[in-house]
Amino acid sequence: MPRRVRLALVVMSLAVLSVTALPILRELTRRTDIWWTPRTMLVPLADSGDRVEIYTHGQPLAKLLQAGQVQVLDEGRPVRLGPGDVGLRFNNSEHVRAERLPRLLVSAAFFGAGLLYLLFLVTGRLVYWEERA
Repeated sequence: MPRRVRLALVVMSLAVLSVTALPILRELTRRTDIWWTPRTMLVPLADSGDRVEIYTHGQPLAKLLQAGQVQVLDEGRPVRLGPGDVGLRFNNSEHVRAERLPRLLVSAAFFGAGLLYLLFLVTGRLVYWEERA
């Protein structure tokens, strides 16, 4: 294989490798704390029953809030909490990662294939039978 053709193929292979490596690198360096429910969109305790249950002293928190048995100190005075006073935030990073996994696997497969192609190209394994003689 002529030297210029081999050099052009190496450059193109490196370009393909960098394009396929970018999504993988982005996912590995992504912050994990950005997938929390925003504070302005807190989920009320009543709407979160399918994802979480909170217990205090063996009793569900929602039941204690409805009975008015939960209090907090607000500027030194006790204030009873109601069901509307409690909001929850969820970490959705598992859901987001599960959605991205198929694309990352495709990127990893292409990256591996490109790396193998580049290895064969650099070591001279991709020459025609006539050129070896």
